[in-house]
Amino acid sequence: MKLVDWNMQWGCGVDGRVDLGRIVQEARALCDFDVLCLQEVTRGFNEEPAAGGLKGGPSVDQFAKLAALLPDMTVFDAIGSDLPSLGASRHRRQFGNAIATRLPVRQVLRHSLPWPADPATPSMLRVALEAVLEADIGPLRVISTHLEFYSEKQRLAQVARLRELHQEACAHARFPARAERPDSPFADTARPISAILCGDFNSAFEDAAYCGILEPIADAPAFVDAWACVHSGEPRAATVGLYDHEQWPEGPFACDFVFVTQDLTARIASCEVDPHSRSSDHQPMWLELR
Repeated sequence: MKLVDWNMQWGCGVDGRVDLGRIVQEARALCDFDVLCLQEVTRGFNEEPAAGGLKGGPSVDQFAKLAALLPDMTVFDAIGSDLPSLGASRHRRQFGNAIATRLPVRQVLRHSLPWPADPATPSMLRVALEAVLEADIGPLRVISTHLEFYSEKQRLAQVARLRELHQEACAHARFPARAERPDSPFADTARPISAILCGDFNSAFEDAAYCGILEPIADAPAFVDAWACVHSGEPRAATVGLYDHEQWPEGPFACDFVFVTQDLTARIASCEVDPHSRSSDHQPMWLELR
């Protein structure tokens, strides 16, 4: 199974141009992915920035645009920030995550992450999008998430919640409930223990939120950093700050990660960061499990 993870910054490159086709093309060039996990996907932010839009003028509905660009895949969405329209637009301004996949999908879960009050900083609502997939290597959960940038308090609360959700999923794996009947929304609750958790954690390598993900979890396999498994002892590959020096004046560092449950570590064939792309302020990553 091959997966690409990318905070695509609504497709806005270092050149200031928004181009979702470029994002998809570059992701496909990395590998023939079965799963594409994206963060900073938008709806309704198509106005000029002064009128409530975003730099470069993204399309009205980027989730629909991705579905058109990936006709062999199903695109799932999860909205974190959902705000009223501004300016002439009648569209709500929505900002969230996406998972696109060609694999059969058993369940889709949308987890709103904690947002504790922190008046010292700006912040937005965050979400984790989970898809339970039937892959050749077996069933597994794939979670695409994006944690708070400004507030460490909120970021750490979100890490704690992600760990709780993993623990809950593993409990469903051990103690599933049968479906009420085949056509009922009360479906089988069984979920796989194996999982991939990826996205923009807005936590530098070995900072508190990063380390929090890796801590042991009661009655569940811990998460491990897939890139570190492949590149043990090597300097960490940066995922931001390589080319966009305006947003990242402190220089390059890693804040995007792909974590896998311990039971998947033996299946990791590769995990890499593309150092060349300038199609977002973040670099894409990819993972291959065999």
